Amino acid sequence: MGTQGPPDEKYGNHLSIKEKLGKQKEIDDWLPITSARKGKWWYSAVHNITAMVGAGVLSLPYAMSELGWGPGAAVLVLSWIITLYTLWQMVQMHEMVPGRRFNRYHELGQYLFGKKLGLYIVVPPQLVVQVGVNIIYMVTAGKSLQKFHDTVCLSCKKLKTTYFILIFASVHFVLSHLPNFNSITGISLAAAVMSVSYSTIAWGATIDKDVKSGVQYSYRSSTTAGKVFHFFSALGDVAFAYCGHNVVLEIQATIPSTPEKPSKGPMWRGVIVAYIIVAFCYFPVALIGYWKFGNLVDQDILITLEKPKWLIAMANMFVVIHFIGAYQIYAMPVFDMIETVLVKKLHFKPRRTLRFVARTAYVAFTMFVAIAFPSIGPLLSFFGGFAFAPTTYFLPCIIWLAIYKPKKFSLSWWANWICIILGVLLMILAPIGGLRQIILHPKDKKYYP
Repeated sequence: MGTQGPPDEKYGNHLSIKEKLGKQKEIDDWLPITSARKGKWWYSAVHNITAMVGAGVLSLPYAMSELGWGPGAAVLVLSWIITLYTLWQMVQMHEMVPGRRFNRYHELGQYLFGKKLGLYIVVPPQLVVQVGVNIIYMVTAGKSLQKFHDTVCLSCKKLKTTYFILIFASVHFVLSHLPNFNSITGISLAAAVMSVSYSTIAWGATIDKDVKSGVQYSYRSSTTAGKVFHFFSALGDVAFAYCGHNVVLEIQATIPSTPEKPSKGPMWRGVIVAYIIVAFCYFPVALIGYWKFGNLVDQDILITLEKPKWLIAMANMFVVIHFIGAYQIYAMPVFDMIETVLVKKLHFKPRRTLRFVARTAYVAFTMFVAIAFPSIGPLLSFFGGFAFAPTTYFLPCIIWLAIYKPKKFSLSWWANWICIILGVLLMILAPIGGLRQIILHPKDKKYYP
């Protein structure tokens, strides 16, 4: 794995500033986030689509059935607007200090809160999101692969989900050794196409159906308490659908930047394209699915559809292909964190062997957790309320207010405080609904983030 020498050997005080900067550059050129800066605006679009349009889109009709027509449509639109605004802020803050780039989310936090406190504030929720999503993708892709197998081969022997998770994981034992974001652009492009494809299948096949007999648009629960907790749970489902902020700075770090042409230009162009496609995927699936099936809809709209079987089988395979790319998008920043600790803190030499062992161990970890806890969905939804709301809805606003200091009671001041208040409420309320789901319905397995 490489030799582990004393700190002075590589970073000793006897080194000149020029030598230290040279060694720092050597490490930055090796780490996955900062090793390549050849990205283009469409790289941003592709990576953001892959990161955001997850299988969570398939559970949006179910969230609508817990929210109702008016609140459901309002929450969907409001979440789209708020997350686009906070994403714009992060793109702008990537190079807010002349001559410096905040290549990682925690670097932005450290700039405001301090070196140690910034890490404690940003890294834990970001890791919960990234590692948690990777584990859920293992489970969901395994079950989608199982659904494909069972649909196309009715006479075949039924296999456990474990085998399909192993198949999905085996792909990542290979792909995870690609060095950086730019090297997975082709995979991410295929994943983005697949995400749009299965979303289109979901609402296209739904609109072709007649409105289900006996469909009702009343709330799922007849009690006031049940309605309230379902509402809270649905907020968590919608929040899980918007998670691209956790990798946006890392994606922008791959785009070249000069004072004349900063990276925020092409990055924002890609984000706009991505968010238009997000709207094209999210709103039709959520609204048409709820219109056709009402509160009879399943947590996965593809399960509700059932027929035609060939189309549902194809959609499940599209989900698997998309998750191959999405897993890599969320794993790359984790690889960067692991390798940074190994090289900068533990002083291992940056070698291919070190990278091979570290990344293989991470893929194995997510695989074993997925196999051990195939119903981990509700638990992650509970913790996701704490992780997604800060990193997506209000932490960018807090940093913006602290650094740019917009005039009190100005439009920017009001917009950021509204986002902060709504984000904090989301962080508090969504986990309550998820916790009730875990306690009262432990066998009700939610596989989709």
